[in-house]
Amino acid sequence: QVQLVESGGGLVQTGDSLRLSCAASGRPFSVYAMGWFRQTPGKQREFVARITWSGGSTVYAEPLKGRFAVSRDSAKNTAYLQMNSLRPEDTAVYYCAAGKIYRGKPPFTDEAYDYWGQGTQVTVSS
Repeated sequence: QVQLVESGGGLVQTGDSLRLSCAASGRPFSVYAMGWFRQTPGKQREFVARITWSGGSTVYAEPLKGRFAVSRDSAKNTAYLQMNSLRPEDTAVYYCAAGKIYRGKPPFTDEAYDYWGQGTQVTVSS
């Protein structure tokens, strides 16, 4: 079992940066990849980015490439989402997710992940 706790959300202004953290715990700790998703009220949850735990391979939602960056610190069992040049349309609840093993599912689908955090709110004011 893996527990995920997001932090780092808040209220920022357009153009600001924010870094979200996702602290993972569990014994033994073993995941294949961790992903970030976001959701706004009335909309489906959408994929943001994913990173594989051992190799650090990354995948991004195309519209967010260049502004968002995902990373991980294996020693701290923590994944990060660096968000730059934030816009009001980035306002959402951001969730991290962990996939135990590689299942051959696309990284932008919920089916690639086994565990989810509770989410952290990011609000970007104009």
